[in-house]
Amino acid sequence: MNPSSSSTSVTVVTGGSAGIGEAVCRLLLARGQHVINLDRNPPADASSAAQFIEVDLSDSRATVQVAAELAKTHSVTRIVNNAGLNIPNLVQDVPLEHIDLMASLHLKTPLILTQAFLPAMQAARFGRIVNIASRAVLGNTHRSAYASTKAGMIGLTRTWALELGQYGITVNTVAPGMIDTALMARTVPVDSPLRKTMTERIAVKRIGTPDELAHAVGFFLDEGSSYVTGQTLYVCGGASLGGAPL
Repeated sequence: MNPSSSSTSVTVVTGGSAGIGEAVCRLLLARGQHVINLDRNPPADASSAAQFIEVDLSDSRATVQVAAELAKTHSVTRIVNNAGLNIPNLVQDVPLEHIDLMASLHLKTPLILTQAFLPAMQAARFGRIVNIASRAVLGNTHRSAYASTKAGMIGLTRTWALELGQYGITVNTVAPGMIDTALMARTVPVDSPLRKTMTERIAVKRIGTPDELAHAVGFFLDEGSSYVTGQTLYVCGGASLGGAPL
């Protein structure tokens, strides 16, 4: 059986219970793929066809254990490193533990999962790894810990693309701007003046949807995208073209 075919593909999505991760899971399920969602919270839709495994991905020891167990029972050939955390602070107020926490989630977890599933990808001569970074890597206030560790994901992408391309494994990054998730609504309320100001600074004059972000992820995960690797795609409505504070 061809491990890259939709009917046999196993994809692991981190943070797949809500927002962008949930939209990615829905897209892949519609493609007929077997999707495993690693999250500390169960999906809001209890009928989701994605296999759910509860794990705190900021806990490296727990993540290593789950990844090792999955590697024994599944041939995972696609990974979407979506789980993320942002705790805004000005540089003078950033606690060192915030750097440690976000580095664990944004850098250690993708490394742990890639190391666990790499043998299956190498054996299949096929693999797709997509890292979800952020437009904030281009600069934004209150984002020292978040932007630096998300920028690190782009460094991983470029390095892994060089190392793994010989095995038919591509590695790419999607960097979202403002996406209309529940988290965004809590951070920037729908009717707030701040949201209006931020939206006006986006080239397309609106906020993106999780489905639009998932579509970009889906492109990189597709079998046909075998000649695209090491790239970062900003899905931000044009905000990356200027100095929009997103």
